[in-house]
Amino acid sequence: MFAILLEKISIWFEAAEQRRREEYLAQSSDVVQLEKRIRSLESNGYNF
Repeated sequence: MFAILLEKISIWFEAAEQRRREEYLAQSSDVVQLEKRIRSLESNGYNF
């Protein structure tokens, strides 16, 4: 039971993080800024 609960919580946190990254990228004003943000996320471990 505990393992199932942890798995559900993990899935929820992963989905929330994915939405946060997508929102951050969607705020880009042009393709150049989008590419910079993508590189930043890839090199900095998704910390922004």
